[in-house]
Amino acid sequence: MDRTMSFVRALMGTKRMLRQQPPLAPGLPADDEMLLDAPDERLAPALVAAALGEYEPAAKLLATTRDAAEWENRDRYVLRLAAFAHSRHEWLADWLGALPEDPDALVLKAELAVRRAWESPARAERLREIGPLITAAADADPRDPVPWRIALDHARGTHATHTAFEDLWEQAVRRSSHHYGCHVAALQYLSAQWYGSHSECFDFAEEAAQDALPGSLIQALPVRAAFAYLLNGGRLAVATDRIDAAADLAIALSAGYEVGDAWPAEVRNLLAYVLIRRERWADALEQFRLIGPYATSFPWAQLGDDPLRRVLELRDTACIRAAASTPLGQAAGRRRSGGHYA
Repeated sequence: MDRTMSFVRALMGTKRMLRQQPPLAPGLPADDEMLLDAPDERLAPALVAAALGEYEPAAKLLATTRDAAEWENRDRYVLRLAAFAHSRHEWLADWLGALPEDPDALVLKAELAVRRAWESPARAERLREIGPLITAAADADPRDPVPWRIALDHARGTHATHTAFEDLWEQAVRRSSHHYGCHVAALQYLSAQWYGSHSECFDFAEEAAQDALPGSLIQALPVRAAFAYLLNGGRLAVATDRIDAAADLAIALSAGYEVGDAWPAEVRNLLAYVLIRRERWADALEQFRLIGPYATSFPWAQLGDDPLRRVLELRDTACIRAAASTPLGQAAGRRRSGGHYA
């Protein structure tokens, strides 16, 4: 981690020295247009209503995802609504008071409880106490893989054995064999930070990506493994061509989505970080262009307390470094295009 922060500080120093360079990269939103963790058009109204103390729009949204088996959207919305409930618990309490058996309220309750337990100094003990909440959420709708993703996160914090984790994983993929959130939970369990190694992490990620459906974010699992390795300082033996192959696969995945699409935004932000660490400046700059205004807390929050500032600073650095490696004629052509960089 110290080596990672040293690398980032070095990049920031370059950015500060060259801040007054003329505009270099068309197609990038201005700094004040960038948004952090912006909700999509379905979630935004539910969050606005929640801020007013109304739970019904969120209940309708989650019920819709469950009825239509939109498990990926459901998982994302559960995470975002639980983050809201973390600071406004009375909102969820009102929902549970009115509909105590509602599968959507119960899955939110379980996610919120796990989130709070993870923050506790007595994490493992607190997590063990809330196991029944996850069971209740899973029983409320046996088709739903989201409680099983929560169970996988819970198991990691309770020091579950490999056998116990595999049992939960089997239940999760039985419900949705290509569920991205469950795969991310498994990848975290297998990481060197927890109960595996960098090699195990890469092996799992690469095999899952190979089996993934076209356009599935599971194809970005290897670049998540690369991120975990690089964040750890990259001191162990993982071949650089394996990291670059992971990045190339994620680049191909990203290219299949529209510019400024909120759905792959986190993957694109993660990919930009890995490309910066590999000093692939032009590729990183292209990902910042594809990201559009949608910055995400992950991975930038891993680098400090102000993730949006990190995005903007490292975007500046990628812009400068990419321009420095571009022949003058091409760079001049870009400046004549009418684009700007703020």
